[in-house]
Amino acid sequence: MKTFIFNMLTNERRLAILEDKKAVEILIERPDINKIVGNVYKGKVVNVLPGMQSAFVDIGLDKNGFLYRDELVSFQQSPETEEVKKERSISQFVTVGQEILVQVTKEGFGKKGPRLSEVVSFPGKYIVYMPNAGYIGVSKRMQTEEVREQWRTVGADLCQGEEGMIIRTATEGLTKEKVAQDLFFLRKLWEEVWKEGKNLKPPSLIYEDNSILEKVVRDINFDEVEKIIIDTMKDYLLLKEMFTPFPELLEKLEFYQGKEGLFTYYNIEAELEKAMRRQVWLKSGAYLVIDQTEALTVFDVNTGKFTGKQDLQDTIVKTNIEAAKEIARHLRLRDIGGIIIIDFIDMKHDKDKETVLRAFNTVLKNDRTKTNVLGFTGLGLLEMTRKKVRQNLQDSVSSTCPTCHGKGKVLSDEAIAHKVERALWEYKGMDSDAILVEVPPTVVPIIKGTKDEHVKRLENALHYQIFIKPNEELAPNDFAIRFVGSVEDVVSRM
Repeated sequence: MKTFIFNMLTNERRLAILEDKKAVEILIERPDINKIVGNVYKGKVVNVLPGMQSAFVDIGLDKNGFLYRDELVSFQQSPETEEVKKERSISQFVTVGQEILVQVTKEGFGKKGPRLSEVVSFPGKYIVYMPNAGYIGVSKRMQTEEVREQWRTVGADLCQGEEGMIIRTATEGLTKEKVAQDLFFLRKLWEEVWKEGKNLKPPSLIYEDNSILEKVVRDINFDEVEKIIIDTMKDYLLLKEMFTPFPELLEKLEFYQGKEGLFTYYNIEAELEKAMRRQVWLKSGAYLVIDQTEALTVFDVNTGKFTGKQDLQDTIVKTNIEAAKEIARHLRLRDIGGIIIIDFIDMKHDKDKETVLRAFNTVLKNDRTKTNVLGFTGLGLLEMTRKKVRQNLQDSVSSTCPTCHGKGKVLSDEAIAHKVERALWEYKGMDSDAILVEVPPTVVPIIKGTKDEHVKRLENALHYQIFIKPNEELAPNDFAIRFVGSVEDVVSRM
C-alpha cells in the first residue's frame, strides 16, 4: 500500500510516495525547470495576418504566441465543406482584441514565440480528452480494425456534445468502465479550467500541464492507496471534488494543518538529505557506494560491518539480496535513468547469482518507470537500463561545488531558496512582526524575485515582514534565520 504526501505550500511543489512508511519516490516541480507545452492560457489577439493565415496572441510571456487558422475551434467546427473552409481567411474567424483560451503545443525558440491551439487536449491514463474536437480517434497499434471499431463506438457513447477523444493503446483489454473513469477525471479538469478562464483577465495562466497533482490523479491505482495527505486547502478541495464519486478515496484524503513542515513531520526531509549522499548504510551493517556520472551510474556493494552468522557465501548472498532491494528503492528515489552497473559482492555459484537476480527483479516490479535487466557480465557485474523520464533528483536540486570544481555536489541556489521558503512557513502565526534571514548572495535575487514579487507574495501569505541579508561567509549549502522580532529590531541588525 502507498501513501501520497503532497507538499504544495511553496513555489517548489513536492510529492513523496511512501511504501511501508519509507520514501520510494520524490517528484519535484519548480517554475525554473518546467516547460510550457500543454499549459492553457487566457490570451488576447494582438495581430491577425491573413496572408499567413495566422494570428499573434499575447499570453503573458516574453514573446507572443502564434495561432494558425486551422487550430481555431470555430474553423474546425464550421459545417462547410473542406474545400470551402480552405478558402476562408483567418480574419473571418478571429479579430484583434478578442479574448481566447489557448494551449501551448510547441515551445518557442530563438526569435519565435510558442505555437498555440484553441483545440485543447488533456492526456489521461487511457485516453486523450479533447473537449471541443468533435471526433473519436483510436490508436493504430491496436491489434485489429474490428477492435478499433469497437472502441470508436465506446468513445462515441461516452462523449457529450462537441467532446472528442483519442483512445490509447493501453485501453486494449480493458472495460468501458475504466475508460469512463478516466474521462470523468479529465472532464472535471476541463470544467475547472473553463470556470477559471471565465473569471480571469488576459493574459493569464489558467492551467499548468502535468503538475504533480494531475499526474498522480491520472495515474493512481485506487487499490494501492492507503492515504493521500496534502497541505494546501485549495488543492485539498480540488482533490475532494475529483474524488466525489469514489467514497473509498475520500476516506483516505487528509488535510495537514500542523505547524511543522509536512516533509519534516513525516521524516522525508531526512530521506532527501540521505538521497544526496554517496554512501548508503544498510540495516545489516553493509553499505552501498553510489556514483552518478553523465555516462552511467555505478552501485558498489560492500560487506562493511556485516559478517553473518554462518559461512562466507551465506553472508555474501544475504548482503547482496538486502543490497538489491535498497538499490531498487534508490533507483526510484533518486530517479536514476540510463545505463546502470551494479557491482555486487563476488558470488562463486551461478545459483547464488540467480537467487539475487530473482530478488532484484521482484522489487523492480514496483517501479513505474521501464527497466531492463540484462544480467551478469563475465566480470560478475549486473547490467541494466532504466528509462530517463525527467531530470534526476541530484541534478534537479544540486549544482557543481565551487570549491572542488566538479568533484562533488552542493545544493543549487534554487534549491536553497525553496528550502528557506519552507523554513519561513514554519514561523507562520508567530507573535513577532518580522524575521531576518541570511543567505549566500547568489540566493538573494531568487528569493526576492526581479521586482520583489516573490518575497511580497510570502509576506502576504505569512503575515509578517521578511528581511533578506546576503552573507558571503555562509557555506554554499547554508542559510540562517538570525533574528525574529519587531520590524525596528530587525532593521537595526541589517
